[in-house]
Amino acid sequence: MSIHSSLRSNETIAVKRNVLKRFERIDVLKKQGKFKDGQKVWNLPKTKVG
Repeated sequence: MSIHSSLRSNETIAVKRNVLKRFERIDVLKKQGKFKDGQKVWNLPKTKVG
């Protein structure tokens, strides 16, 4: 009998995400020099995940 896929451990769920969270996007934009401290976090430009 096999284990249901929803009951597997989290170690096997290492899927690459294709969407960044807001704080991750801000980190990427800071590295690119497109975001400065004190700037609003709405209407951020698009960023590549890769």
